[in-house]
Amino acid sequence: MATRQLKGLQSTLSDRQAVWAFALGCVAVTIGVLLHLPMFAMARAMHYRLAGMPMDAGMIGGMFLIIGGVIVAAWGLLPRNIAAQRAASATIEIAAPEDAALGWPHWRLMLVLTIALIIDVMKPASLGFTVPGMVSEYGVPRATVSLVPFAALTGTVIGSMLWGVIADIYGRKASILLSAVMFVGTSICGAMPSLAWNIGMCFMMGAAAGGMLPVTYALLAEMMPNRHRGWSLVLVGGLGAAGGYFAASGLSALLLPVFGWRILWLANLPTGLSLILLGGMIPESAKFLLARGRTAEAEAVMRRFGAVARTAVTRPVAGHVPLTGTALAGKLAALTVAALAWGLANFGLLLWLPADLAAKGYPVAVASGLLAKSALIAFPTVFLAAWMYSRWSTKWSLAAMIAVTLAGLAGVLALELAGSGSPVLPVALLIVGSNGIIAIILPYTAESFPLRVRGRATGWVAASTKAGGLIAQGLSIAGAIPAMGLAAAMIMAPAALALLLVALFGRETLGRDLRSLDGDVALAG
Repeated sequence: MATRQLKGLQSTLSDRQAVWAFALGCVAVTIGVLLHLPMFAMARAMHYRLAGMPMDAGMIGGMFLIIGGVIVAAWGLLPRNIAAQRAASATIEIAAPEDAALGWPHWRLMLVLTIALIIDVMKPASLGFTVPGMVSEYGVPRATVSLVPFAALTGTVIGSMLWGVIADIYGRKASILLSAVMFVGTSICGAMPSLAWNIGMCFMMGAAAGGMLPVTYALLAEMMPNRHRGWSLVLVGGLGAAGGYFAASGLSALLLPVFGWRILWLANLPTGLSLILLGGMIPESAKFLLARGRTAEAEAVMRRFGAVARTAVTRPVAGHVPLTGTALAGKLAALTVAALAWGLANFGLLLWLPADLAAKGYPVAVASGLLAKSALIAFPTVFLAAWMYSRWSTKWSLAAMIAVTLAGLAGVLALELAGSGSPVLPVALLIVGSNGIIAIILPYTAESFPLRVRGRATGWVAASTKAGGLIAQGLSIAGAIPAMGLAAAMIMAPAALALLLVALFGRETLGRDLRSLDGDVALAG
């Protein structure tokens, strides 16, 4: 197993020195985290409450080790001679897996990336379970503690955009590995004695988490056969998101009563290391390897995924309009607005509804059970979205989920105006629609943009989903949460605009060869 992981890393790293640099960086980050654990263990008699305790020399030294380790690992991951390698790769085209049959390597890639996304999503999903403990331990108002999820969401926005750029320049696999190293380092958030340090470390955690989603979708879009690409993207993304929430809630139920809220952050150490090991099982792009003259390794990857390499000749094909100018801007605008509307609904309205319903006199079981039902409904929604996306239409599946969300928002507005009634139907529509949107929007983005900007476009849209949440959390911090009817009406505006823009600028990608997005590439053997 260790040999296999090392070979997997060597397919990404440029030379032996880079392999050792990455390994040394990982070891330094891990030791830096371990140096924080003695103080956590010493607080056992106080139920692991560390607020106000001074940081000892080991913790301070550990922080320097973590910073240095991340820098060294990043140096080991980044390729050399970037300009020359990008020029060389411009003449290489990988003809498959667009035309390949679905085999075990594809299934294994789907499994590995699903696990990676579960690990990734559970980090920000744990925020809701840590807030009550932080309010109690630090003795501050909930609005002040709301700065923690606000900082984490800010980090995901920045991370989504930054990692999208890194993925396009340095490769998909290197980006995933660097994100995993940062996960390990940010686990020290669980040992920070002050709220300010928690806010800072949660920002870093969000930056690492935000980078995983767009990179994963871009990698999967490039490796899967076109007739299986759509449903696999939706299924991996949807199961990763739902599984991440269940993993966070499961760890919370199992560990939080014993170790307190801090253990949910310290869990980033084993899960982050697991993600680094999983990285050895993720294949590197054959184009990445060929551009570096590593032909044997590239041929091995292509054999596994049914691909061949040829010289690319770009020529326009009759009837094809290149994805530039208005078409590209219109598509990006449609997906951006849809992502913002989703963030407002998911991180705002759905989180505010339980308390609002309880305040209006609805049974406590109805109010407190809404988020639990959301998680239960998420799983069948993922399979429904995958079926629609792969069998019906990619464009209109997204449009349909936006329309269902609009119906749910309208139901919440009607409920507020009537002053009475059952919230079950409107909330169910809202949950189904929002889960469908997040399962579809990033895979659709990854399938809709040319290779040269795919990582950046997917990163931008992923950042936009969190930007909507930032707006919602900002209202929470300011104590300016609107009435549910007004909130629903406000979110309906961008949702309706998104539906219109998707209808106008969205392009069908079902069964389409992604190479056509780069100008309908013709291959010369």
